[in-house]
Amino acid sequence: EVAIRAAFKAVSEGRQVAVLVPTTVLAHQHFQTFSERLAAFPVRVAMLSRFQSKAEIKVALEGLADGSVDIIIGTHRLLSNDINLGLLIVDEEQRFGVKQKEKIKGLRQNVDILTLTATPIPRTLNMALVSIRDMSVIETPPEDRVPIKTYLFEHHPDILRGAIAREMQREGQVYLVHNRVDNIERLAADIRRMLPTVRVAVGHGQMGDEELEKVMMGFLEGEFDVLVCTSIIESGLDIPNANTMIINNAHHFGLAQLYQMRGRVGRSARQAYCYLLYPPARTLTDEATKRLETIRDFTQLGAGYQIALRDLEIRGAGDILGAEQSGSIAAVGFDLYCKMLADAVAGLRGEAPKYEVSDQP
Repeated sequence: EVAIRAAFKAVSEGRQVAVLVPTTVLAHQHFQTFSERLAAFPVRVAMLSRFQSKAEIKVALEGLADGSVDIIIGTHRLLSNDINLGLLIVDEEQRFGVKQKEKIKGLRQNVDILTLTATPIPRTLNMALVSIRDMSVIETPPEDRVPIKTYLFEHHPDILRGAIAREMQREGQVYLVHNRVDNIERLAADIRRMLPTVRVAVGHGQMGDEELEKVMMGFLEGEFDVLVCTSIIESGLDIPNANTMIINNAHHFGLAQLYQMRGRVGRSARQAYCYLLYPPARTLTDEATKRLETIRDFTQLGAGYQIALRDLEIRGAGDILGAEQSGSIAAVGFDLYCKMLADAVAGLRGEAPKYEVSDQP
């Protein structure tokens, strides 16, 4: 909602808007949403996606060049096009890498950038906390939503069978995330053997575009009960009838990924469940244990900000300028570092220093 209103404001001022998203599925959903919301206004919305034909892409690019396209929605291939950009909207900001973000920074000096994310990465959150970037938090959940019940278990066939059977009893659907393509079919076969009446589909990024789209649309329309898939479902799917999420080998995922995947369920008034599974008799690293405990404990609606803060604690803040994931904060301590940074920012803005950190012992 914030993004649509900001885009409309920029277009009404005669500027073009680019909406950058990480996946083609999400680009397609946003294209539909923007088109429906702005249908009553003289605003032309276009999309760049691999689901489009070459002719459609050519028309969109020509419209961008001559200014007839006001809002363009697409994946990172957008960044290579020269447009009269007034506003860049980056959705699912945590899915973009450092190189892509550096390219975004160098795009134009006078472009406003609005980034949207449920779980900002540590570097972005740190920049907001020390006032380099402005941040606002929307904590009001949609009406009738209930928190997702989250459980942490050792992997066992009985847990899989029980979780899927319970969801089948209430005629719902299940996501089973398994991020290894080499043996994902074997896991699907195990589910079919355990529960012969359950309709199981498999989806992963190495499938052809048409095949994958067919599986996703089939799951959306209720043709399958269980979708055994990789983390490609992390963003862009909104299926209210799917309310059980099982994440296999959960210790391999980052906090933001776990939070985003859990967010694929619980998208209606029905109680949703998320099962985090890790291998039995496996000693997890301290960091993996902290991640799993964090996602288990923070189940309240709008917990993304608290989870991002915990992620910042676990992983460190990263380098503000450049691609380094860690800096020399440890040498001065995080508190002093933040004060020095705040003074430097205030100086660049022509304001008086906030702290006047002394170089005297």
